[in-house]
Amino acid sequence: MAQNKAQLLEDLRNNTIGNCTRCKLHATRSTIVFGEGNPEASVMFIGEGPGKDEDAQGRPFVGKAGQLLTAVIEKGMKLKRSDVYIANVVKCRPTVNLELKRDRPPDDEEVAACGPFLKKQIEIINPRVIVTLGNPSTKFLVNPKEGITKVHGVWHLYNNIPVMPTFHPSYILRNGGDTSPLKRLMWEDIKKVIAYLHGEITFEAIFGKSGVTLDISINVAGAEKRDDEVQGSLF
Repeated sequence: MAQNKAQLLEDLRNNTIGNCTRCKLHATRSTIVFGEGNPEASVMFIGEGPGKDEDAQGRPFVGKAGQLLTAVIEKGMKLKRSDVYIANVVKCRPTVNLELKRDRPPDDEEVAACGPFLKKQIEIINPRVIVTLGNPSTKFLVNPKEGITKVHGVWHLYNNIPVMPTFHPSYILRNGGDTSPLKRLMWEDIKKVIAYLHGEITFEAIFGKSGVTLDISINVAGAEKRDDEVQGSLF
């Protein structure tokens, strides 16, 4: 099955996307940043788009924000980065005025052109949980009425897959870095993902039979121990 998923992803990259010119971002990119990780991943992390380092290397989340995400995965979740799958809403670097000086969120035209490829990746991988990083990916998948500061930590659904919105690592770095209180909030969000993956909280407990998020406080066994053991070294 894993080989088949890998082949499907390869076909999506090489034959469907190809040398894409579907939006204006192709004119300034160095590489298409398709995504990487385990085709059989239980967890999929989704950001908004590649930055300078990602554009240069052709890999998602390899700059400073990527180092933070890798710490969350490896130190916090006790997984290898290669165990999860990481992708973005758009696969070419969006910059202000296409000048390659300052990154920006992808615009509606770019999302419309590239977003279907992400949806196909999700369909192929079919993860148990999706973690959206920041506003653009959260809006693209679940379109909440409020921004990430309000909806982080609240379960949503995308095609019957639980989605946990949390802060983009670069947002944390821009807002205090090592001293940012956002780190704690992100960790609280990630602990809910860990609890779900470990079976400490069930799909039905979160969404009920109707598929609508229930208004409950999720306090799972071992959460405090997990916090004590990991938080000090997580970031």
